[in-house]
Amino acid sequence: MSRICQVTGKKAMVGNNVSHSKRRTKRRFYPNLFVKRYYLPEEQRWISLKISTSGIRLINKKGVTAVLKEAREKGYVVNY
Repeated sequence: MSRICQVTGKKAMVGNNVSHSKRRTKRRFYPNLFVKRYYLPEEQRWISLKISTSGIRLINKKGVTAVLKEAREKGYVVNY
């Protein structure tokens, strides 16, 4: 499975390693992802999501059902 947040859609970015002599080589910046389980009371079941830390904060703020609804509309989460 790819390193993409299922809530916010964050994925790896490309940048440069810069040495002391300013020599640049390519590198990747990965999102801070965790696999977390959430309980959906409407469906009476647990779901497992691969989400970033900003996605966890968003779920804490808005609630899991509202955030999943927005993520489905934006196309970030297809199935869970």
